[in-house]
Amino acid sequence: MLRLSKLTDYATVILSHIAKENDLTHSAMGVADATGIALPTVSKILKILVNAKVLVSTRGIKGGYALARPPENISVADVISALEGPIALTECSISHEGCEQASGCGISANWGLINQAIQHALEAVTLADMIKPVNVPQEFLIPVSSLYRPI
Repeated sequence: MLRLSKLTDYATVILSHIAKENDLTHSAMGVADATGIALPTVSKILKILVNAKVLVSTRGIKGGYALARPPENISVADVISALEGPIALTECSISHEGCEQASGCGISANWGLINQAIQHALEAVTLADMIKPVNVPQEFLIPVSSLYRPI
């Protein structure tokens, strides 16, 4: 199973909050209050996102944090890379140096294709997409006949 860390999940929540009010500068305390994420965790994530150039910070009484680019130009891949490092499903997607099987492996190139497809999918979803409301139907209608297999 592919799984992202809690910090990456929290970073997405934090960035979504900031993107919804993109014209404002946000304090760490304000972000913590609005998102319900603990202040030390928010501060840690904000620092990482500034270092990754996803956010910019301004010091001073009117200082705080803002997106470094419009939400349409920040991809989910940018966020994941900032918190997790390079996006890779397997070690050989990044480098063959850590794999003892690299010399005899016949599928490493295929892992590269899979990794590339996932990278492109994550690059296609932006922060602007993440803050759009999603219409989830309240009710699903499934024909009863589809629940039975023919005998």
